[in-house]
Amino acid sequence: MGQQMSVSVASVGECMLELSGRGRNWDMGFAGDTFNTLWAIRALLPRDSVTDYVSAFGDDPFSHEQRAFMEGYGIGTAQSPVIAGARPGLYAITLQGAERSFTYWRSDAAARLLASDPEKLGRSLADRSLVYFSGITLAILEPPARRVLFEALRQARSGGALIAFDPNYRPRLWASAETARAAIKEALDLADIALPTYSDEQMLFGDVSPNEAAKRLAGHGVEEIVVKNGSEPAWAAWKLETNAIPAINVTPVDTTGAGDSFNGAYLAARLLGATPFEAAAKAHRVAAAVVQVKGALAPFDVLQAAFAG
Repeated sequence: MGQQMSVSVASVGECMLELSGRGRNWDMGFAGDTFNTLWAIRALLPRDSVTDYVSAFGDDPFSHEQRAFMEGYGIGTAQSPVIAGARPGLYAITLQGAERSFTYWRSDAAARLLASDPEKLGRSLADRSLVYFSGITLAILEPPARRVLFEALRQARSGGALIAFDPNYRPRLWASAETARAAIKEALDLADIALPTYSDEQMLFGDVSPNEAAKRLAGHGVEEIVVKNGSEPAWAAWKLETNAIPAINVTPVDTTGAGDSFNGAYLAARLLGATPFEAAAKAHRVAAAVVQVKGALAPFDVLQAAFAG
């Protein structure tokens, strides 16, 4: 993947209200797996690159603030619908040491309607260098809406976009493991780049090693694969070559968003002309920086310094 004169990226999914803190002291921010990834991409690409978050939004004050936040950081929303009477999903982070747990309120979130207007969704994904989505994107959609999204992705791919996918399996979002496996397999058949996490693949598909996960993913025709494995080396496979890319061991403060930021840094590096193996090394540096700050969205300058590293 060489550097393009004009880079245009769309990331599809759900951005939520994020509460972090304890007791009566809570801070509100905005985050969600595919948004966290786009945040890193926006920080790391040239300023003239186009970055859009494709979702659906409500019309309440929190939704207005959410969209204003994105705009303030150079992130557009393309043709994403605004749904009258809808509102964002919400989650709260609680920390035990550096490890985090989440409590969610998202069953009626506006983002579940991101595929409610197939024409707008298609326009939002058209003429892109890269389109990114995740298993969480799939999980929040009803089956008919999932089919609409898959068709929009097919059209984007046929128009020249690279399709990147992180299976990001979250059992509580799916009716069953069988449903999740079927949807994720269909997504992989559309993907040029797969960025899974080994523990998710092991849980859902029973892979016995990151290498086995990469081999299974390659069986779907995915040509570029990076299997993340926390503080262990990532397993990168490309053009019949595989390499273990060592992680950077640091003392974490908050692991929220580490894998998402890895994905964002990896994809930004690829769009800028790095090989997959070079991109994975840069992504490890960025992830190591992200776990040393609180919250899912590290400041742009932190991301940029680690990326340049």
